[in-house]
Amino acid sequence: MSHYDIQLLLTALVSVLVLVALIVSRLRVHPLLALLIVSIGVGVATGMAPGDIVKNITDGAGKTLGAVGVVIALGAMLGKILADSGTTEHLANAILRRSSDRMIPWAMTLVAFVIGIPMFFEVGLVVMLPLIFSVARKLESREKFKGSGYVYVGVPVISALAAMHGMVPPHPGPLTAIAVLHTSVGPTMLYGFVAAIPAMVLGGPLYGAFITPRMNVRPDAALLDQFTTATSKPADAPQSAPSTGLGVLSALLPAILMLLHALAEVLLPKDSGLLHIAAFLGNPLIAMLLGVVFAAIFLVDTHGGDPEQLRNALGQSLKPIAGIMLIIAGGGAFQHVLTAAQVGTAIVHMTQQFHLPPLILGWLIAMLLSVSTGSATVGIVGAAGLLAPLVGADPALNVPLLALAIGCGSLFFNYANHAGFWMVKESFGMSMGEATKTITVVQSIVSLVGLVMVLLFDLLPKLG
Repeated sequence: MSHYDIQLLLTALVSVLVLVALIVSRLRVHPLLALLIVSIGVGVATGMAPGDIVKNITDGAGKTLGAVGVVIALGAMLGKILADSGTTEHLANAILRRSSDRMIPWAMTLVAFVIGIPMFFEVGLVVMLPLIFSVARKLESREKFKGSGYVYVGVPVISALAAMHGMVPPHPGPLTAIAVLHTSVGPTMLYGFVAAIPAMVLGGPLYGAFITPRMNVRPDAALLDQFTTATSKPADAPQSAPSTGLGVLSALLPAILMLLHALAEVLLPKDSGLLHIAAFLGNPLIAMLLGVVFAAIFLVDTHGGDPEQLRNALGQSLKPIAGIMLIIAGGGAFQHVLTAAQVGTAIVHMTQQFHLPPLILGWLIAMLLSVSTGSATVGIVGAAGLLAPLVGADPALNVPLLALAIGCGSLFFNYANHAGFWMVKESFGMSMGEATKTITVVQSIVSLVGLVMVLLFDLLPKLG
């Protein structure tokens, strides 16, 4: 490990500390400005040319907005339609009516578990936000409830979505590890499903119950009203209302399309025409777009809705999330600059000096790369590529478990250089400390429990 590697690692560490200081100190710098300032600082400190600094910032911001921003915008539109049609209200009432206060987090975990099977973390969260806010708002109105209902309901959802995202194919992380390590989807998926259950339980309902009385979190009023307040119809408008079943179908349609794509990838040959169709329809952007169009037609137009009022509502739905998307883009810029500075390479050089069992080493390398660069994908690709030679050299190695260990490691300590951190922080109106206590700690719990499950599985006979 060279002196330059040490310098890169120190630069990455200092950059995160400076970022936090800018946001939480008396300066109270807006997160977007702080992210851009620190990104420039990292570029200068690592010797990047000025043009490369600008290019990396714009590439990182653009890539993140392209992958996440448009989907978040479509999710906000879908959430607005569901709220205005009364669907979110009906679902929230159903959960509250059929669940005691203690059982609500478990019910939300189950919903997020199902939603999280095909959906990326950020996509699943934006789809779940209307239901989280509606249930939490009603829960907080109960006299006996203490603490933040938004943490109580939101933490289980974050835990379940994170567990599915990092552990279970067809999410890109596990699939990437499977491809690089040349192992099978089936055993990895089975291991992932089983490992995800205790991980999301400990990181979700149990941790959520512990942290809720200690936090007082409330989302921005505009975002909260958008996702929880139904728009009343004019007195002369038709009063027919969409059925709850149709509303649920509208809410789940993107997830259904993504799930069909996932099943097609497993069951159909790669040259199948049906697979290409499923891949197109199951792309997060296309699936969310179809969900919005379906909801607009069947929840609004066919029930006497005013097209002009719908258009205005969809336009209004984007205003509360505009700031969130830009901050997420700033996080993407920060992550891209760290990656371009070769911080990941320095981590790889450091881990080559370790002498650990492959499963633990895979988890550790993925964790260090993900934490330092802000990219779970970098963590997974780097760890899988580094350990791929072991697959042929060690016949006793359980390769599906190695893929799972790498996926679990990529989840650990989701913090300020991750786009998901900023999405949770800004969506729930949290401070840096509150976001750390939620998404950062939750994903760390999920990651560590996943590693424990991997080591336990390794004591059993191999699958497949």
